[in-house]
Amino acid sequence: MQTPTTLSDWLAHCERLHPKNIDMGLERVRTVAQRMQLRFGCPVITVAGTNGKGSTCAMLESILLQAGYRTGVYTSPHLVQFEERLRLGGVPVDSVALVEGFAAVERARVDGDAVSLTYFEFSTLAIFEVMRRTPLDVLVLEVGLGGRLDAVNIIDTDCAIITSIDLDHMEFLGPDRESIGREKAGIMRTGRPVVVSDPVPPQSVLDHALEVGADLWRVGRDFNVSGDKQQWGWAGRGRRYSGLAYPALRGANQLVNAAGVLAALSALRERLPVTAQAVRSGLAAVELAGRFQIVPGQPTLVLDVAHNPHSAAALAANLDAMGFYPTTHAVFGAMADKDLAPMLAVLSPLVDRWYCTDLPTPRAASGAQLQQAWEAQNTRKDASARAFSNPSLALQAAVDAADPADRIIVFGSFYTVGGVLQQGVPQLRSRHLPL
Repeated sequence: MQTPTTLSDWLAHCERLHPKNIDMGLERVRTVAQRMQLRFGCPVITVAGTNGKGSTCAMLESILLQAGYRTGVYTSPHLVQFEERLRLGGVPVDSVALVEGFAAVERARVDGDAVSLTYFEFSTLAIFEVMRRTPLDVLVLEVGLGGRLDAVNIIDTDCAIITSIDLDHMEFLGPDRESIGREKAGIMRTGRPVVVSDPVPPQSVLDHALEVGADLWRVGRDFNVSGDKQQWGWAGRGRRYSGLAYPALRGANQLVNAAGVLAALSALRERLPVTAQAVRSGLAAVELAGRFQIVPGQPTLVLDVAHNPHSAAALAANLDAMGFYPTTHAVFGAMADKDLAPMLAVLSPLVDRWYCTDLPTPRAASGAQLQQAWEAQNTRKDASARAFSNPSLALQAAVDAADPADRIIVFGSFYTVGGVLQQGVPQLRSRHLPL
């Protein structure tokens, strides 16, 4: 095989290596990591959960940057470009560095008995290699799927954060919250703090913390939040913040994520001291595309990667809190394995026009299939749905139909939101506006 020379060539190589897109287990990826002698000398924070992982990582990064630390943050998936998956000092990694990382993984992979790696395993190791070569003070690692058997879990964490736990990826993680919680609890380490920010965690998470001897930080017991419409406060073990502005990331669910972030930073304060001003500035400055991202325009645009029933319910609550819009249009694309009925049920009262779209992955349901799923549960005579071949066409159709005072939401998958961001953030202008 000719050695790939570009990032796109390496990604194509990774996609061809392994017969499965997802193959749970750490033996193969750990073998290659040992050949690479992957180790980190700085603190590591690992984040698992069903929803809220990306927002939690972004808030950690923003506060730590404000505190003057050199951060490395690995998240997945990306919206538009693969380089988004690794941010060094708050900036997406350069593709040249990634190419060098992929080459290092390939050399180790074929050194002796060749090891077959999935796309995610190979790219995770490449990103770890780039992190190792970069002078960093702290790593923030987002689990891709589950926790116990995810490639990220080959790195021992200094502080684990487990965000919300709900039903998603059940074919891999189990049929209920207890099973899923047990998988996510696999990132815990003996004697190390684990922050559980889910207000009602599965018992399996609490049991595993006791079983492995982790230092459990539980919301409502070890830390609490309070507040009113203007400001909020946080109190935990030996530390208190009052009069905080709400996080710049919109949505009521972000306060739960922010509380977990402050608990983690408090747990690590001896190794990573952070001032109150860094906390305030970091929460005020945090940005993350596609998490209830409101783009002003005529009509208003809302981008949200909500892709399971739990996140769809949070999206519905946030949309409801936005106030009145004459008509709400929704561009919707989703994976075929998602539990569509509850997602559609919770948003149908709020959405008047549906624009169901194909997505560029074999895992996705087609726009026609999504339209059929919507029609099967629709009870509104004043609502409608159509199917489109890609998110851009669906968005254009929504813009063409919308009045300036309407709103358009784009949700259902990273592919859906990423599909309308290919040329940058759209600035919408209704065709019904006067020239």
